[in-house]
Amino acid sequence: MDHSSADARTAPAGEQDAKTPTTDETRTATFGMGCFWGPDARFGAIKGVVRTRVGYAGGTSPTPSYHSLGDHTEVVQVEYDPDTLGYDDLLEVFWTNHDWGSTATKRQYRSVVLAADDDQLATAERHRDELEERTGRSVATDLERLEAFTRAEDYHQKYELRSTPVVGDELATRYGDAFVDSTVVARLNGFVAGHGEPSQRAALLERVELEPTQRSELQRRF
Repeated sequence: MDHSSADARTAPAGEQDAKTPTTDETRTATFGMGCFWGPDARFGAIKGVVRTRVGYAGGTSPTPSYHSLGDHTEVVQVEYDPDTLGYDDLLEVFWTNHDWGSTATKRQYRSVVLAADDDQLATAERHRDELEERTGRSVATDLERLEAFTRAEDYHQKYELRSTPVVGDELATRYGDAFVDSTVVARLNGFVAGHGEPSQRAALLERVELEPTQRSELQRRF
């Protein structure tokens, strides 16, 4: 089980913010929103999100994998700076970026909030109740305590960026073990999927050393 991650500051020098919180200064939130590629990109573009990873949770098998998922669900785990971003903010992103009113045909893709503690669970319950009152619709999302999280295979991590021609493989090689847990990589993954503001994208590109062809490809995707 992968409950922690490499410090984002192990990424190439000059490409991380020196003030990036370490894992003992952050909190985590875990959500199931269908296929985990999209949510990974969506959350990764948000200021205050330090790192993201996709994986499997909510089931009983001790060793789930993509081809042997059992009763687990595809989830995104978001590590965030509580001084910049609140759990309420992340829940707003969760509710507004997937279909919370319908039951998924497969448990693999169900809508679920996996709370890290009682406070997160209570907050999620409050959000659900307010959403039902505001919309007049029943929420099909499951609200549960997170028991364990298993990180998905590398080829699922930062899928949008890995799928970007010229850029993905080069960055995966450069960052090595820090690729999945890099804040810069999380942002780029979100930006190539169309999230984030133009000013954010331009500022990040100034910090990352890239070959002209790679920079051109990212700008095309942005």
